[in-house]
Amino acid sequence: MSERTLYDKVWDRHAVAELPTGQTQLFVGLHLIHEVTSPQAFGMLRERDLEVAYPDRTHATVDHIVPTADQSRPYGDDAAEEMMSELEENVREAGIDFSDPTTGDQGIVHVVGPEQGLTQPGMTVVCGDSHTATHGAFGALAFGIGTSQIRDVLATGSIAMEKQQVRKIEITGELGAGVEAKDVILAVIRKLGTDGGVGYVYEYAGDAIESLGMEGRMSVCNMSIEGGARAGYVNPDETTYEWLRETDAFRGDPERFERLKPYWESIRSDADAEYDDVVTIDGGALEPMVTWGTTPGQGIGISEPIPAPEDLPESERDTARRAQEHMRVEPGEKMDGYEIDVAFLGSCTNARLADLRRAARIVTGREVHSDVRAMVVPGSQRVQATAEEEGLKDVFTEAGFEWRNAGCSMCLGMNEDQLEGDEACASSSNRNFVGRQGSKDGRTVLMNPRMVAAAALKGTVTDVREIEEREVPTA
Repeated sequence: MSERTLYDKVWDRHAVAELPTGQTQLFVGLHLIHEVTSPQAFGMLRERDLEVAYPDRTHATVDHIVPTADQSRPYGDDAAEEMMSELEENVREAGIDFSDPTTGDQGIVHVVGPEQGLTQPGMTVVCGDSHTATHGAFGALAFGIGTSQIRDVLATGSIAMEKQQVRKIEITGELGAGVEAKDVILAVIRKLGTDGGVGYVYEYAGDAIESLGMEGRMSVCNMSIEGGARAGYVNPDETTYEWLRETDAFRGDPERFERLKPYWESIRSDADAEYDDVVTIDGGALEPMVTWGTTPGQGIGISEPIPAPEDLPESERDTARRAQEHMRVEPGEKMDGYEIDVAFLGSCTNARLADLRRAARIVTGREVHSDVRAMVVPGSQRVQATAEEEGLKDVFTEAGFEWRNAGCSMCLGMNEDQLEGDEACASSSNRNFVGRQGSKDGRTVLMNPRMVAAAALKGTVTDVREIEEREVPTA
């Protein structure tokens, strides 16, 4: 097993006891909750007459079901209004901080936690959402959990978990033009498979990872779960610390920052740490990635041909045939030129300010294709407000994009933002499963934010390197 990695150090420091099941009882430093997976857990506490053990280590927001067009109450969808009302009651009774839409702080849970400085290096972070791995970008151990585990964390402040192996994934070199963090993680999943990470956590390292800003690191860690890993993380460094200094948690308390920094430094993986596996990918050889199928692992570079099922491992052939039939693509074709009907820029993977800024440089002074329905959904109200102050909203709306309020939106279609019929969508989200965006006949092509912007303009999947970036006018 691994030794002296960040995973080992943080695990050991949060271990409360070894359980008869062979699992470890881990203390939880931060528990993030939202409206979809928490109601049943709070109900279980009431049935047992239990209270929330650590409300000060718990933070709530609303994201999955919140409308992104009209957010007036009551919501038009009765189920959404019921979930929202129940969350409001639960957090009020428990004394839990709640980033609700009236605060200006609401947003996708994996955007809200990092931007407020709730997520910090060396923490254990859990949330009833599979993409909790996002928070590993800060050098935290972050895990998605189920409803019964949410109950356990609310009641005890701890969770029972099995320790995993650690795979180090080194992305070497310098990323080329048009290549982003999203392309890195799509390349990782393509290489290792959607179940290649089962039994592992992924430590991302190498020059290409270190050169990423925090937004890019979050995008990479976010999709670790799509590769089957239990979590993903990046060792904290000066990039991490610069982000944290400007968050609510530390902006007015530099002494607290300096007090915690030695701990953050101490949990970095040692230079001689031992890993269970090491994988190296040449980041300089990557190009913008797009998916051709119905799993994040079915991806190719924009200039590559779609593979023939018989050329894939036998275990993947049937899935590939079904995916190609669903997506209406043929082996040997390229995704470059694939017609789209919808362009979605949003989700916990790619809806942060840096993502919108990059996409705006493609959109500025241009128009969305007449056959495309395009939308931008900021990851949080803070992202939305800053983007509007910078004039990004104007850039997108003048080009023909819809500018929405913060929420998960079309990433999973638990609201009014859904594909219709067999529409094809260029999406910056994290999953392209059949039915994921609201229609069982809908087709989703995953790509980075600039690629989404390019597709919106051209009406087809397009190599963004062919479009000249422009300076965004200042507001």
